[in-house]
Amino acid sequence: MDSTLSSSLESRATLRGLASINPAALSARVESYEAGDKKCISDVRRTFCLFVTFDLLFITLLWIIELNVNGGIQEQLNKEVLHYDYHASFFDIFILAVFRFAALILAYAVCKLRHWWAIAITTAVTSAFLIAKVILSKLLSQGAFGYLLPIISFILAWIETWFLDFKVLPQEAEDENRLLSVADTS
Repeated sequence: MDSTLSSSLESRATLRGLASINPAALSARVESYEAGDKKCISDVRRTFCLFVTFDLLFITLLWIIELNVNGGIQEQLNKEVLHYDYHASFFDIFILAVFRFAALILAYAVCKLRHWWAIAITTAVTSAFLIAKVILSKLLSQGAFGYLLPIISFILAWIETWFLDFKVLPQEAEDENRLLSVADTS
């Protein structure tokens, strides 16, 4: 029991207490960071990518529901896609979600960027487009989905921005600094 407790306490030691860790524990800690370095993508970045995917799927689901509510999917797809009208169609909000998904997954999952410029561009484009769409279109007269789809799309884009800027990038920088500190200490 005492050996389990002491090993548990050693594993919880912070970098400030590195001098008090025995060499075997330090070696194990460095090896765990090296093994973590082999991961393709960090846990917090994977969560971000999952949320971006949720954004696309949720907007798609809402758009399909809107198509079905307004008279059948086939008829509404013909009306909203083939006979596109900026003032009455929700298709462009769906395309905006596809653009956000493609750009963010390409930037932060495939290219593994460590900068905020890609999310800034997608959020700025989304915000500008949705504000213009709400001002210029007749969506607000089309019932609940006229309000719901633009508002949800706007909120999800800003949540993605917040999550990347305040969770993903700082945590990855902190993990990298911790890895460098542990490697330097060993």
